[in-house]
This record gives sequence, C-alpha cells and structure tokens, in this order.
Amino acid sequence: MSYHEILYAPIEPYAQHSLQVDQQHTLYIEESGNPEGTPVLFVHGGPGGGCSPIHRQFFDPNEYRIVLFDQRGCGKSRPHACLTNNSTAHLIEDIEKIRRLLKIEKWILFGGSWGSTLSLLYAQTYPERVLGLILRGIFLCRNEDVQWFYQKGADRFFPDFWNDFIAPIEPEKRHDMVSAYHEILTSNNEILRMRAAEAWSIWEGRTSTLKTNPDLVNHFADPYHALAMARIECHYFKHESFIEPNQILNNASIIKDLPITIIHGRYDMVCPVNQAIELANQLPQANLIIANQSGHSAFEPEITKALVIATDEYCELGFSL
Repeated sequence: MSYHEILYAPIEPYAQHSLQVDQQHTLYIEESGNPEGTPVLFVHGGPGGGCSPIHRQFFDPNEYRIVLFDQRGCGKSRPHACLTNNSTAHLIEDIEKIRRLLKIEKWILFGGSWGSTLSLLYAQTYPERVLGLILRGIFLCRNEDVQWFYQKGADRFFPDFWNDFIAPIEPEKRHDMVSAYHEILTSNNEILRMRAAEAWSIWEGRTSTLKTNPDLVNHFADPYHALAMARIECHYFKHESFIEPNQILNNASIIKDLPITIIHGRYDMVCPVNQAIELANQLPQANLIIANQSGHSAFEPEITKALVIATDEYCELGFSL
C-alpha cells in the first residue's frame, strides 16, 4: 500500500492569511477542514522546508480545523530564504502569534523532524496552550545529532551520496562541513550558492527513506525549495539551533502530563532512533511507536499509517477546548 492510499482525500483551504510578524517577515498561513473542529497545527520540517498541500491529508477534515503555515524564509512566506531575525525563539513566538490571530485557545501540534523539535520547544514554552503532541522522526537538535548527519555517521551508510554532498566543499574544509557550507550559502556568489544548496538538500532527500524515492529527491532538488532549506538549516545548525545544549530533554518534565505520541522509523538515518527513545525515557506516559520497516520520511507507508491512526485516535480523546 502506498502512502497516497492511507491519507485522507485532498482538500482545499477555506481561509488563507498573511501575517506580518516583524518589519522583515510575513508568514503564509492557511486553514482547512472543519472550522469548528479540534484545532491542529502542522509544524513542518527543515528548518526551511515549507508546507505542501499533501500535509492537510493527515487529518480527518470533518474532525479537525487544520492549520498550516510556512516558517520564516520558506514556502510562501516572505522574504524567501531570509536569515535575518530567523531563530528558534522567533519561530516559537510566531506560532503563538498565529494562535492569537486565529483565536484558538488550545491546539494539537503535529510535527516531524525539525517540526518535532519546534513543537516540543513551543510546548515547553506554552504548555497551557497545547492539547497534545503527535511527533515523528524526533530531532533533539544537539551537536551530536547534527554531527551524525552532516559530519560523521550517516556518511558510512551512504558513501556514494556522501561524495556528492561533500563535492562543493574544498577538501581542506571538510573537517567542518556545516561551517564550510555556511560560508558558501551566505556568500555573494550565486552560482556557487545554488550548487551548494542543491547538494545540501539532495543529501537529505536521498537519505530520508528506507528505499530512495526519486520523487522525493526531485522535490528536494527543486532550486526554490533547496535554497531555503539549505540556507536556513545551515544557518540554524551553525548557531547550535539557537537553543541550550540538551534543552529539550532537560525541560521534558514540563510536558510530561500531555498526551504525546512519538513515531520513529527504526532505520531513520537522518535522525537516528536513539533520539526518540531518549525522549520517551523522559516522558514515561508518552506512546512510543517504532516503525520497523521505515526510515525518516512521513511518507514511508508504515509511518504515514501510524500518523493517521494517531490523528484519528486524538479525535476520540474528546479534548475540552
């Protein structure tokens, strides 16, 4: 069964919003599903990944008020690929501004990869505004987690793809790939910048599924998507993601009583499964589901199914809004 057969049918938004959050940034926000349903916020990955119409399809449109938004600098938010005033603290406050704009008292957060990071950080900042969390592909954003994927770890499983990833970087600078990429991605040389952005983004696209998915790789290779993804991800990782070391685990007790579902692929090479287990160890009431035939992507059929089951189950919890 493909993930398309598991998801709900495609739907269109019933409302779209443009929210200026500061002098620099304007966010794209959309609502779909049932305006009177349980509010759920889709928190996309990256940072810099942006939302797609298919992201609406994880939720029963009769039960959920589905909110999607593009984080600063990506998707339909403006300015594109902008790094100014683009930090984790800014994004947490952006989510809170969206909640107030839409007059939502409390909502569910649904996020994977960096979306799990940002969902957890928002919930730890505003626990009184969160009904529950559905998280996939846990990314704790520690130095060791970034180093695994961009320096030493994942390269051993994908040496051929790794050769393409390191190609834009001069050999003498490859001991610190994030810094070397940051130098190019923030340079004024547009040709080098685009070449580096494509290589950075394709590396993630190629390694996100158990079996390499050409459609997903092509999406990551799209120049518009790649530039935002590469520049913003690299900007965050160069600055330790603008959080304290081990911040998420250290603050886990703040959210220990919330309904939390954690779904993680056994063979996730982008965010290895140890991160999900370490988080679950700090959240003994959380429901940890390890997908034994999956990698990182939300569109691995086994993970897609687990996510849709989770959103259906949360409908039945009867949240008091």
